[in-house]
Amino acid sequence: MTDTMQAEVFDRTECALGEGPLWHPERGQVFWFDILGKRLCTRDGDATRHWQFDDHVSAAGWIDRDSLLIASERALLRFDIGTGAQEHVCDLEADNPVTRSNDGRADPHGGFWIGTMGKRTEPGAGAIWRWYRGELRRLFAPITVSNAICFAPDGRHACFADSPKRQVLRVALDGDGWPVGEPEVLVDLTGHKRVPDGAVMDADGVLWLAEWRGSRVAAYGPDGRLLREVTVPAPQVTCPAFGGPDLTTLYITTARDGLEPGKLAQYPQSGMTFTAEVGVKGQVEHRVVL
Repeated sequence: MTDTMQAEVFDRTECALGEGPLWHPERGQVFWFDILGKRLCTRDGDATRHWQFDDHVSAAGWIDRDSLLIASERALLRFDIGTGAQEHVCDLEADNPVTRSNDGRADPHGGFWIGTMGKRTEPGAGAIWRWYRGELRRLFAPITVSNAICFAPDGRHACFADSPKRQVLRVALDGDGWPVGEPEVLVDLTGHKRVPDGAVMDADGVLWLAEWRGSRVAAYGPDGRLLREVTVPAPQVTCPAFGGPDLTTLYITTARDGLEPGKLAQYPQSGMTFTAEVGVKGQVEHRVVL
């Protein structure tokens, strides 16, 4: 029988499209995004703080105690947490007005993977890219909705998904973190209404997958077998991240966008950010090396 836990509200900020939670290990602080609201959010003690951007922002990695690498719809930016100052690092599909950034995460080698997608979910408009040592290289295309980017603790495999295909893929990495060989299917949700969204791997290599339309984060073993689930009182679950003092707290973002009034009445906490104490340890989020 699958072990089931229940998530609780962490922050009541209503995000149209909550995404990209990141636990900053040097600050002991969680950050997340509202992509459609074009804002970065955080909790500093009991207070919630927002930074507003001109473009969509969706994912981040940490550079040092005071800086994040943020993926916007047109660029990778170095963001100063204290001052809010932004420094352009490199373009990201800047010549393509159709797309924006979506899911992303730092890898164990100091790189940063970032996926793109069409702003109106145009089929095949997006791609998955990797920033590494001054180079932005396209890894996989075409992609419709990039998601589930995460990495094995030993740095030897990465996972990702093109959400409409309802499969999470796993690909081997070389010693510098570049993909080698063909991806293989790790989790297959074809035939289900649930759609793979964001994901993170814990310290044992278990994949914790947010399932859009599934009201849960599901934990899958290295063989793709369902092990545990965290139920969330919102149907559109978008991304998990491990954090907290012991890295045993799962932070979970959700979305309100696209829900009909009846569904919003049924799930009024949609768009809020949740937590669950899952009793297993996550990986420390990797530092991005610029």
